[in-house]
Amino acid sequence: MRTSLVVGNWKMNGGLATNARLLDRLVSEWRPSEGRALTVCAPYPYLGQAQAALASSAIAWGAQDVSAHAAGAFTGDVSAGMLVEFGCRYAIVGHSERRHIHRESDVEVAQKAKAALSAGITPIACVGETLAERDAGKTEAVVMRQLGAVVEALGADLAKIVLAYEPVWAIGTGRTATPAQAQEVHATLRAELTKARAPNICILYGGSVKAANAAALFAMTDVDGGLVGGASLDADEFLAIARA
Repeated sequence: MRTSLVVGNWKMNGGLATNARLLDRLVSEWRPSEGRALTVCAPYPYLGQAQAALASSAIAWGAQDVSAHAAGAFTGDVSAGMLVEFGCRYAIVGHSERRHIHRESDVEVAQKAKAALSAGITPIACVGETLAERDAGKTEAVVMRQLGAVVEALGADLAKIVLAYEPVWAIGTGRTATPAQAQEVHATLRAELTKARAPNICILYGGSVKAANAAALFAMTDVDGGLVGGASLDADEFLAIARA
């Protein structure tokens, strides 16, 4: 059985006071139900705050990235073992901003997913095409290439991950893939996962998800939830998305 999951990605936003207000609202108002889960992925400095606020709640927390290395001379990196000490259940890997701004390769993203799993953390592995790639008809080729690196690196452990499809052209732009466009790519990903004997992986849609479009997106057969950016910083908006 597939789980429905909504993940809030704060990106490089937040502050102790604003975080406290947001987390307090989420804890007091979120009512989970069977098969439905909510997660917050905060910047590294705020993981301790998230842990303290959410530890006794039904809301999980995680990081926005993780190193492919367990330890060593990697200044600025944070290992999966370190994230475990802050109770992280999830770590986002391969977000489009990491791929395009920090030039992370498909192989590096796959190795980060493997490092997370080795520490007992569920990686949320992201795939997605740019506008130029979509306009050139390369969407399927791009997401299959990105997913293929993860499949190759994880082998039988593939079934333990969460996958997120985030069209780059719809992130922070106000543009959103239509439910039909999202479903088309999700169905392609699901078919590939089925070939890899991991048909029940939770596949999230990410890309300007809002309360106004969440229900229509989540109604699609192969869309199991959302990876939510800016809207996750607003308690009312985020809770409305989660309830959708």
